[in-house]
Amino acid sequence: MNESAFNELARWVTEAGLIGRTESELMSGFCRRVVDAGVRLGRAIVILDTLHPIYEGRAFRWRADAPEAVEILDYGRTNEGEAAESWQRSPFFHLLQSGGTEMRRHLAAGDPADFPAIAQARDEGANDYLVLVHRFAAEGVIGEMDCVYSSWSSDAPGGFGEDGVVALKRLAPFLKLALKSAALARMADTLAQTYLGRDPGRRVMSGRIVRGVAEKIGAVLWYSDLHGYTQISDNSPPEQIIPLLNDYAEVVVSAVHGHGGDVLKLVGDGTLAIFPADNRKEACLGALAAAVRVRKGVIKLNGKRAAAGLPTSQVYLALHVGDVFYRNIGSKDRLDFTIIGPAVNEVSRILAMSRSVEQDVLLSADFADAAGSEMRRRLVSVGRYALRGVTQPLELFTPDPDFDIP
Repeated sequence: MNESAFNELARWVTEAGLIGRTESELMSGFCRRVVDAGVRLGRAIVILDTLHPIYEGRAFRWRADAPEAVEILDYGRTNEGEAAESWQRSPFFHLLQSGGTEMRRHLAAGDPADFPAIAQARDEGANDYLVLVHRFAAEGVIGEMDCVYSSWSSDAPGGFGEDGVVALKRLAPFLKLALKSAALARMADTLAQTYLGRDPGRRVMSGRIVRGVAEKIGAVLWYSDLHGYTQISDNSPPEQIIPLLNDYAEVVVSAVHGHGGDVLKLVGDGTLAIFPADNRKEACLGALAAAVRVRKGVIKLNGKRAAAGLPTSQVYLALHVGDVFYRNIGSKDRLDFTIIGPAVNEVSRILAMSRSVEQDVLLSADFADAAGSEMRRRLVSVGRYALRGVTQPLELFTPDPDFDIP
């Protein structure tokens, strides 16, 4: 690769990273241009650790026989089981442990295929294999993301050639810096949505972070809790409590998200969520469908937990509709993206009535009206009640015993 081609490729990947190309676009665009510049590249893999509640990292795989496509593989934890054994047999782990930064196996010249990944590449036609590790400074480490790994292979009869190896070693840092930038943007978005909620996370990432400015929105409010949680937590080993909360939260959160809602807060065993009500009837039907899904999910979950000898619970919930203020609230050093307003207090008080009226699902009259006349006929009044902190008594409803939404 001549110096002009090198400069052009370095310029392209730098600009592509700055304007925000995705990791796949960066990877495929870089590898295609490397080949066009005369480097006999057959396959490439770049691996970055990440910050994600499930995945440890992400790998990007490119092949010369499908130059426009990049295979993305999210991988789980590599600290135990078969994943740990596979990782510890890799050339990446060897370099990480030894402090090295590069490894080449020129297979066509008789170098050994002394790692399973290299042996597999050889069996698939590789004649040259280059591994590069680019480490971060200590202050640049994010979670377990402390370096970027890459491997490059050539199936050309003589391999890369010395010029090709030099070109890859010079160019790889440009690609990895661009990929790191794209990965950090993706991580920030993932963390914002994971910890704030999907819609609040998107709003924060779009720049809506000014303190004290609130937006008035109409919403269906969901507030749910677990029956008997205090008794369970008092009588169960501490190591069982977090798994219990996670099990039931998974049922509730997946149901809310699956029907268009956003979970704003998880407070102990409680869940506060909203269904934005641009169309109040559709939002109410979505909340009711989520409630049905929770009921079915809890039945299935309780069967599994009971079979394992673990404590079980039931989700009870309140649904209400009203206007709320939605935005950042707090100090300049600690903000919370949340909702406030009388409707939030009212849904909390409605939930507190469930034990008194012995109903697991309570709906306000406003919710019943907004759900539409057809749905209203399937709801049963449980009476009017004076709720603490609410000026007027509220009529409450519950779905009829055979209520279901497909």
